[in-house]
Amino acid sequence: MSAEAQVGLGDKLGRMRRSFRGWRGQRPFWGGLLTLLGGIPIMYFPYANLTIGTMTIRMATTAGAGSLIIGVLLVVLGLTMWFQPHSRIFAGVAAILLALVSLVVSNFGGFVVGFLLALLGGALGISWAADKPVKQSAKKRADGSDDGAPEPAAAGAANGVSGTTDDLSGTSPDNGTNGRHRAG
Repeated sequence: MSAEAQVGLGDKLGRMRRSFRGWRGQRPFWGGLLTLLGGIPIMYFPYANLTIGTMTIRMATTAGAGSLIIGVLLVVLGLTMWFQPHSRIFAGVAAILLALVSLVVSNFGGFVVGFLLALLGGALGISWAADKPVKQSAKKRADGSDDGAPEPAAAGAANGVSGTTDDLSGTSPDNGTNGRHRAG
């Protein structure tokens, strides 16, 4: 393989990596991944055989079908968080509820591993928030161009730096109350 071909391959991998990073940032990726991974032990352990030496231990339960259903639903909810990020709250709440049900139905939730992964994944799915686009400044400079930066006075007033506060409770340090309310 020539050096030119290796550079082209590295460039293609770099573009794919940047593309994946952009895709991952637009959805609750880690919540979906943990939910998906939480479903695997929950649906696997009730059908697994553990062999220790010559002794075989079968971990089948009477609710093996329930474990399979819970595990498959958790995998589907993880994929839902990836491919339909607008329904992340439903998927997160459902993942948490299914993780709790798996404690009773599926060998303590896949020996607690699947339970914890699904619980954490559901919580991450619920708490994920998309980045809000930064609003551009409507003010234009005198020459008609817009650099997008806010004016210093507006930025200071919003933060309470220029002497004006946006605190409507009447408990700001500017009026001497230092965060306490007065009785009466």
